[in-house]
Amino acid sequence: MDNGMESMLDTYLFETNSLLDQLDEMLVKDEKLGDFSSDDVNEIFRIMHTIKGSSAMMEFGSLSSIAHHIEDLFFYIRDKGIDSLSAQHKKELFNLMFRSEDCLRGQVEKVESGEPLDTDMDAFASEINSFLKKISNAPEEAAGTNSTAEAAKTDSVASAADGNLPQDPSAVCFIHVFLDEGIGMENLRAFMIVNALKECELEFRYYPENMESNPDSCAVIIEDGFYMAFDSEETAAKAGDLLRTQNHIRSYELASVPEPEPAPAPAAPSPAPAPEAAGQAAPAAHNEAAPKPQAPAKQAPATPVKQNLISVNLMKLDDLQAIVGEIVITESMVTSAPELNQLSRDAYDNFMKSARQLRKLTDDLQDIAMSLRMVPISGVFQKMNRIVRDMKQKLGKDVRLTLIGEDTEIDKTIVDSIQDPIMHMVRNAMDHGIEDDFNDRIRAGKNSQGEIILSASHTSGEVMITISDDGQGMDPDKLLAKAKERGILTKPESEYSRKEALGLVMLPGFSTNQTVTEFSGRGVGMDVVKKNVESVGGVVSLSSELGKGTTFMMKIPLTLAIMDGMKVTVGSSIFTIPIANIRQSFKILPDEIIRDENGSEMVERMGSFYPIVRLHQFYGIETEVTNLEDGILMWIESSDRSFCLFVDDLIGEQQVVVKPLPVFLNSFELKNFGVGGCTILGDGNISIILDVPSLYTATLENI
Repeated sequence: MDNGMESMLDTYLFETNSLLDQLDEMLVKDEKLGDFSSDDVNEIFRIMHTIKGSSAMMEFGSLSSIAHHIEDLFFYIRDKGIDSLSAQHKKELFNLMFRSEDCLRGQVEKVESGEPLDTDMDAFASEINSFLKKISNAPEEAAGTNSTAEAAKTDSVASAADGNLPQDPSAVCFIHVFLDEGIGMENLRAFMIVNALKECELEFRYYPENMESNPDSCAVIIEDGFYMAFDSEETAAKAGDLLRTQNHIRSYELASVPEPEPAPAPAAPSPAPAPEAAGQAAPAAHNEAAPKPQAPAKQAPATPVKQNLISVNLMKLDDLQAIVGEIVITESMVTSAPELNQLSRDAYDNFMKSARQLRKLTDDLQDIAMSLRMVPISGVFQKMNRIVRDMKQKLGKDVRLTLIGEDTEIDKTIVDSIQDPIMHMVRNAMDHGIEDDFNDRIRAGKNSQGEIILSASHTSGEVMITISDDGQGMDPDKLLAKAKERGILTKPESEYSRKEALGLVMLPGFSTNQTVTEFSGRGVGMDVVKKNVESVGGVVSLSSELGKGTTFMMKIPLTLAIMDGMKVTVGSSIFTIPIANIRQSFKILPDEIIRDENGSEMVERMGSFYPIVRLHQFYGIETEVTNLEDGILMWIESSDRSFCLFVDDLIGEQQVVVKPLPVFLNSFELKNFGVGGCTILGDGNISIILDVPSLYTATLENI
């Protein structure tokens, strides 16, 4: 694929996913209200028209086909009015639209992953057509008083289709149109073609006259097509050119009117309904090629924050961030150059004045570059509405989702990484947190409707995301019993604290579908959730009270590009430890060192004992500081893992630009040895950034 096509594909995927997100949000909102607004009907029609056109341009036939059928459905609804549908039909329409959205998303995901698209969408298309046929027949079934009149009209249509032209004395010529075989709802397809031509300001009449409201005309059109009557051959020629652009047309032909005979005179009143029909059709005119439905400018502000937006490739933002980081490093190198000491006092003062202004500008540039990568978390939060909606129907539970702090902004890369963990925890809260029987909630003094609260807020350099439910909670004793049964306990049950017992649900292989049914599945995939959160430098914890509910809490860094770190020395090497992982730094005396049964060194902090990791021994670094009392101990914590790191000395805290390791080092798997990346210091030296979870695994779990 050349660059041009790749750029078009990126644009297509961005726009289509944005439109589907907008559609999902609209459907969830309208279903809560129990009805579509007329504006939303028009918006859904435009969304489907855009997806149909862009998919056809990219030659994604399955996407274009499904969007086209939904567009036809909403064309009819838009024409007849949403109020023409019964409450049951509206309920079916919501379910159909949610399935349609899932179908479209599935095809888009295949495009993104490079998989071949489905070629047979007839089954789903027929489902949409069946629903359209059902709602288009409903008014006729209800209108019993009009049955005689409709039957008379059908008879006149049949006689006209019996090899003869319709009785229209003022017509100069006719165009006889035949539709493709087996397309379904031929009467509505014909009506859409008629409206498409009328939107181009062509004056004509069409037969059967009542095709849009009489489903019986469908059989006539299948058998003998439909006619359009024109008062001039010039207008007919223009219509013929436009028919080439319409879909579902098998063939059409121009038919001249034979010599007038006196016999048809009594039928002169028959054209009278034509202006009325045209007048009815005009407000709902439908032209697939006209620019009216194409309103990308109105669709673009589908994001919760209304503003003018442009899409930028994330790689370009990465490059910008890298350049800004280089500028910050270079500026630090210039201002700390030793040659400055050779300047006179006045020259030095002038230089430092300019350097302070440069520092201010580079700080502002850094903040702006960072803000470009920040996106509100509302996009992820809104998708949880759909998860809750689907599971409410599947499980039969009455649950409401409350969103707090949707405008909280996080780095785009992190938002993409935490979407799956949030989704999994919301599903767990729905499936296993909220009680199955609402009577159990009433007996416990709770509201019969369960509640899941999804909130986000900023703390210092981090984002706090919590997923809490007011369900049945978790029993630590049952969790310990289940873990003992699975053989995954690492110490006696009595030594587990409440927090440690609850943390068992995040161990691989904890959950099972046996014995404790109220907790079965509670830990399925939770170890993956924990791993994904920690992969972006975050930590996940949970708290639960039996009978009151459960809360999952995630602490996520605002960005992976810049972090606050503490620089430490080990021999001649400089390491950077993320501030978020440091609980305390301290010096100890020789008598505070404790040995476990294996002879490993430990130290007591706040009533608990933590192992000591000598960084110089682990990395094989030569240093003169080998006695624990001569160096510094750093109490490090990541999630539920804590230990003390022995280093030579502290240099100080500094905001550093995180740089990935060079690609040629990937084969050494340095990530498994506690190396998370590197940064360039102001003097040009390189500092290794330690990855605390993998360092713990490498030094303590693999002993």
